[in-house]
Amino acid sequence: MPGSGRILHAVDQISLDVFPGETLGLVGESGSGKSTLGRCMTRLYDVTSGSLTFEGIEIGKANARALKPVRRKMQMIFQDPSSSLNPRRRVRDILGEVLKVHAIRTGSEVEDRLAELMTLVGLRPEYLDRYPHEFSGGQRQRIGIARALAVEPQLIVADEPVSALDVSVQAQIINLFADLRERLNLTYLFIAHDLPVVRQVSTRVAVMYLGSIVEIGETDTLYAAPRHPYTQALLSAIPQPHKGGRRERILLKGEIPSPLNPPKGCKFSTRCAFARDICHESRPLLTETSTNHGVACHFPLE
Repeated sequence: MPGSGRILHAVDQISLDVFPGETLGLVGESGSGKSTLGRCMTRLYDVTSGSLTFEGIEIGKANARALKPVRRKMQMIFQDPSSSLNPRRRVRDILGEVLKVHAIRTGSEVEDRLAELMTLVGLRPEYLDRYPHEFSGGQRQRIGIARALAVEPQLIVADEPVSALDVSVQAQIINLFADLRERLNLTYLFIAHDLPVVRQVSTRVAVMYLGSIVEIGETDTLYAAPRHPYTQALLSAIPQPHKGGRRERILLKGEIPSPLNPPKGCKFSTRCAFARDICHESRPLLTETSTNHGVACHFPLE
């Protein structure tokens, strides 16, 4: 941080794999580093250390020229479509610019591809000559999805893609994501704070706290039997329609520490009801406790 002599590690010591064809959900409190991690993965942010690979190729330090062909394979969808779409340009120009930059289509093929993209996300091709403000919030997000699909990507990082939408519209967009994944064989990193939504769309879930991943596992397993105290607290807040299946609410004490001055040992130790001396002194590593399930906790089975 400039002038303070301290360094803010927004994303700290993360080791993460995203496998082809899966939807990896990423959850955590605001400020936990979810969006930063997504932007680092797509190289919208530069990584200061460590390794970042895509299809076995190191891209963490790649320059703009080397990144251009990689950017065709990975795209990002943002939370607020109103701010991510140029209000002064028609949809035709917004989508057409992507095709032009990457030289994906030429001549009459461009018009065919634009119409195809609109149809793919559930919009009428004749809407191409409208401006973003002429659409509803859900329709604008569909345009954002169409822009990401224009380059025929393999990986899409979706950063809170439905949180700014009405609940009824959220369901439509979530269904669209699922349909596109099947039709186009896409891979998603789905960033969200809405835990029921993440459960619905994800095959695996990673939980972040203060810039680090504290638990990761297959969705059904993690939701049914969370191992980390922070994950347990998050899931206990999900409303249950049936009293018999209700999980006891776990209330966390205190506020999330400043990333400028994180706790010495486990980052969650200052809010954990089960913390012991070792938790305040030694940082636990993300360790596999069972098949495809990792937890960063000194006492994950207690």
